[in-house]
Amino acid sequence: MIAFANINKQYGKQLLFVEASFQLNPGEKVGLVGPNGAGKTTIFRMIVGEEAPDEGDVTVPKKLTIGYFRQDVEEMSGRSVLDEAIAGSGRAGDLHHELDELQHAMGDPARAADMDKILARFGEVQEEYDHLGGYALESQAREVLHGLGFDDERIDGDVGALSGGWKMRVAMARVLLGKPDVLLMDEPTNHLDLESIIWLESFLKSHEGALLMTSHDREFMNRLVTKIAEIDSGEITVYSGDYDFYERERATRDANKEAAYARQQAMLAKEQRFIERFKTHAAKAAQVQSRIKALDKIEKVELPKQRVVVKFTFKDPPRSGDQVAVIEGLSKAYGKRVIYDGFNLTIRRGERWAVMGRNGAGKTTLLKMLAGALAPDGGEVRLGASLKMGYFAQQSLDLMDADLTVFEQLQKDFPREGVGALRSLAGAFQFSGDDVDKRIRALSGGEKSRLAMARMLFDPPNFLVLDEPTNHLDLATKEMLVDSLKAFEGTMIFVSHDRAFLRGISNRVLELGGETGKDAHPHAYPGSYVEYVERTGHEAPGIHS
Repeated sequence: MIAFANINKQYGKQLLFVEASFQLNPGEKVGLVGPNGAGKTTIFRMIVGEEAPDEGDVTVPKKLTIGYFRQDVEEMSGRSVLDEAIAGSGRAGDLHHELDELQHAMGDPARAADMDKILARFGEVQEEYDHLGGYALESQAREVLHGLGFDDERIDGDVGALSGGWKMRVAMARVLLGKPDVLLMDEPTNHLDLESIIWLESFLKSHEGALLMTSHDREFMNRLVTKIAEIDSGEITVYSGDYDFYERERATRDANKEAAYARQQAMLAKEQRFIERFKTHAAKAAQVQSRIKALDKIEKVELPKQRVVVKFTFKDPPRSGDQVAVIEGLSKAYGKRVIYDGFNLTIRRGERWAVMGRNGAGKTTLLKMLAGALAPDGGEVRLGASLKMGYFAQQSLDLMDADLTVFEQLQKDFPREGVGALRSLAGAFQFSGDDVDKRIRALSGGEKSRLAMARMLFDPPNFLVLDEPTNHLDLATKEMLVDSLKAFEGTMIFVSHDRAFLRGISNRVLELGGETGKDAHPHAYPGSYVEYVERTGHEAPGIHS
């Protein structure tokens, strides 16, 4: 289907691919992995023709339809969300909008002279649209948009009024509705909540075409892909299996390569000793020359590239009182939409509450009220004694000094700490080498998230309020964060769409708008997320396994 044959690609001094080859076959679901900057996005761009290799061939059959979901979303305005989603659904979407324009033209008195031509074209478009199943397109679009978290009011509303995250969902709906032969998906779970991720998993499983995707969500990858294509040191290596299999197989290959390297080094040292010992002996001259020639011909085994994950042990937080937060009679509404009505909850020391709920159920609203960033309409939030709160939200990323470098920001925050401790902290959150000299204004969303988390956890509070802490984090940083927070002795309440994070951290679950609809009272489960899933039979409110 799609084939890369011996491709070379270089940006300035950076070599991305060196005689790399890879093939995507019909119906395959493949995860594309590799460190940041390895060339994953370049692979996508070469498939859609936005870039070309310096050498080698990329073969894409002409009749193949390709849908590409990417992280940079074009401007959207002037249409409803529904029309914007339909616009991207290939030929049927084009015809849908042409029919709409022709209907307006038929009602325009100024175009009466062209009416025969308009009516003829309308008949042609209508026939092709019907043949392509276009009249089912609107209901399919609504179904996809509902799956991605839109309610009917938003679906019929102006797409231009949406935030960037919601526009990403519209862009995804457009790609999915096109039902292409090949889906290219670059981090599709970044802006989705758990309910939408679970829906997307189901949709992609039933998609008959091929799928090539990147994702920092291990669970999502494991449930979908049957192959992993790893980009490393300019090569593409394919592993047959899911992400967990790839990690195990990669570790085995690395161990075998290390053993082969050690054996070869021992042999080379032995040969070198012989050459050094006898190079001045005339009787051994022929043997010495023979061994020198033999060594020159040996293909050297290289050590596998090490993936450095810096472990960081965070300080113990100060001990808080037993009652960390008490919520009594809480009420909150946005216009006519009631979010909380007489809600009560007590959070005790050592509890780690995972807050679950569909979009609009009030997850972020609850965290904001706990953090004091939003006032309730009624009732109260009382924080306990000896409390030091740390609040992480996407909006808090803008509180850093844009003119400082990463390292300067850490020095400003912790002026008494030594250079070594701060470099270890930066390294634990994947800022190594020249990365610490990047200015904050130049950081990506993921890099800002990592830096904000590092600043908060270096001198940790005893009450963490975290709203989507794993957004944009790569797998290595997520796993380091889960390991670190498992040992955290304070109290937490958090919202996350990452199931590895939910499983690894929570010991309590608060379900908002659960099984009996979004107006249901919040329900507290006195166990972990794993126990919640076993007890309720679903991974998220209203989503049944």
